[in-house]
Amino acid sequence: MSDTNTFNDFYQVPGLNFDINKLRQELDKILKKSKYQTLGITNFHAIPMNMIPGDENSIQGHNVRGVYWTKPDETGKEVKRDKPIDEYKYTELIDDFKNTYFEKVYNVLRKKFKLGRVRILLKEPRSTLSWHKDPEPRLHIPIITNPGCKMVIEDVAKHMPADGKVWITNNTRYHNFFNGGEQNRIHIVACMLENKFFN
Repeated sequence: MSDTNTFNDFYQVPGLNFDINKLRQELDKILKKSKYQTLGITNFHAIPMNMIPGDENSIQGHNVRGVYWTKPDETGKEVKRDKPIDEYKYTELIDDFKNTYFEKVYNVLRKKFKLGRVRILLKEPRSTLSWHKDPEPRLHIPIITNPGCKMVIEDVAKHMPADGKVWITNNTRYHNFFNGGEQNRIHIVACMLENKFFN
């Protein structure tokens, strides 16, 4: 594979960098208030950061996971899973995140990008996600990771280090994620409501 097409589906946002130490400290505090939700997917968990104003159901069950497409077996036939979500309605930061460094991060991101759901996603050690695609690109800020954590989009694998930088990934193409390390992988992940970063 040539270097010219290696990272087309991974975009590192220039000039945007957050304090990784503050994110990790605040994560410890958040975990004392909020518990990860299981998503019906083995070894994969989420804490929603925002919600539809006044709608507690918007941060539970299928609304945390959202619609995606997958090819679950040897036939290669594409199957739709879950239900579509109106990402534009997710505008209210959840109380647990208010007056934290996460609120600052959230506000900076919302000034720069059109965002839908924003979640803290955890992938357990030695596990992977399904081969799937999503309706929109995703924004990532890795908080805890290791060299064995790779995202694969089509045939390209990329490690995104936890250094405070912001990545946008082309999740509209088939992809998965694996954590080959022995610690949890934790990212802030936001649904992007604009697709100007990829052809």
